[in-house]
Amino acid sequence: MRPQLQIRPLLFAALVLIAMPAHARDKLPPGFVYLHDVDSSIAQDIRYATNDNFTGRPLPGYGAGECVLRREAAEALKSVQAELARQNLGLKVYDCYRPTRAVRAMANWAHDGDDSEVTRRFYPTLHKRNLFALGYIAAQSRHSTGTTVDLTLIRLPPAPVPRFDSAARYGPCTGPGGKRAPDNSLDMGTGYDCFDVKSYGQSTAIAPEQRQWRALLNSVMRGHGFAGYFREWWHFSYNGSAESPAYDFAITPRGR
Repeated sequence: MRPQLQIRPLLFAALVLIAMPAHARDKLPPGFVYLHDVDSSIAQDIRYATNDNFTGRPLPGYGAGECVLRREAAEALKSVQAELARQNLGLKVYDCYRPTRAVRAMANWAHDGDDSEVTRRFYPTLHKRNLFALGYIAAQSRHSTGTTVDLTLIRLPPAPVPRFDSAARYGPCTGPGGKRAPDNSLDMGTGYDCFDVKSYGQSTAIAPEQRQWRALLNSVMRGHGFAGYFREWWHFSYNGSAESPAYDFAITPRGR
């Protein structure tokens, strides 16, 4: 009877694990944190968990609109936020860790041949079929390592954001801020995820004030260990992390 007594506790534990909700089993890997648990004052608008992105639908792996990062990158953002707060400014993140399944979904979307009017506002001067070749969409992303973040600046306290309407026909991402999809960020010259040369960090095709906001964002991020990407004014990778592999765990709600 002694072997049976040893097996039963193991069997019970296995049954508990099977019965446990999926989100409870899908914990963050070691070294990853929810940004909200590090600095809850940083605004979050995780677009890939919504319909407000260039694919027009939530991406796989985004089970919650939460920013997940490696702890060292999250702590660095906390330092950025503290510096900006002295100017009554703050950060708003659009994307953080990105599951590799979402990266694949982006690549598949770029090649699916369906060029919808709803999503064309993200690439108003380009053909969708060329986005991959032009480097706006890639087969791999540093976002999947948890060390890269897409973000912008907001004024503090933040203004309320009008609700996004999937049925609305918003203006192109390169157009005037008031005609783009709703956002409470400072006007950086284009919207987020705008596939256009105006999104290049050093673009001179935008207003002087917009260039100043970009310069401020780039300067403060660089001062805390982040490096930008020349095609996207919103994209920054943290250089203070050890080399990290790409992950594919799902983003689930905090505290559940």
